[in-house]
Amino acid sequence: MEIVATLRQLQQAHDPLIITFHERNQRFQSYLIEVDRDRSRLTLDEMIPSDGERYLLNGETFRIEAFHEGVRVAWECPQAVQITEHQGARCYLSPMPDQVHYHQRRNAFRAQLKLTEQIKVELAGTRLKSPLSGQMLDISATGCKLRIPVDVTQRLQTGQVYERFTAELPFGAMTTSVELRHMQYEEKLDATFVGLRFHRLSGLEQRQVERFVYQLQREARRTEGDGLF
Repeated sequence: MEIVATLRQLQQAHDPLIITFHERNQRFQSYLIEVDRDRSRLTLDEMIPSDGERYLLNGETFRIEAFHEGVRVAWECPQAVQITEHQGARCYLSPMPDQVHYHQRRNAFRAQLKLTEQIKVELAGTRLKSPLSGQMLDISATGCKLRIPVDVTQRLQTGQVYERFTAELPFGAMTTSVELRHMQYEEKLDATFVGLRFHRLSGLEQRQVERFVYQLQREARRTEGDGLF
């Protein structure tokens, strides 16, 4: 019952699933269409990119990972899946997992930035035809959240690593690679909110991030009496 409830949270929130095949580096994205407790099976949406389907046809085992409100949910799929259709679209039927890893990862202090001090950022890499500019909304030792004007969800892919993420920190620009963990377009605001995880930070970059987070943490403690944090 706990497994079904957890998976239904992913389905209802339309959280993206990151699919990886064993001994392969490429990542694929899908979504949970249905969690069928009676039949003990899951219905997964068509994978993006679609060439991952050939690994399914080969009967290769894979792993699924997702994030729901900061909690990491992951499980193994050692059994073959059935390729079929759901409402005229491609989908996959997978057995219900008998074990799901559920791990709260928000152990790093997440510092929010005030509107007056938001950091300008740029996201670029070989997978992007042109860089995307935006503002940093918060940051921790392990990642950050951005706001990018307009809808850029068609240009980005969850689970993809982008080699050049630049943030104009108060004491100098920092450039590192990042992994896209989640994104959501808010139509009313005409903006895309993007969650990134820092990828293979160097010692210098790690110190830059920790210094900035510590600085924000001190300011937060100083002003928390004003109800800002």
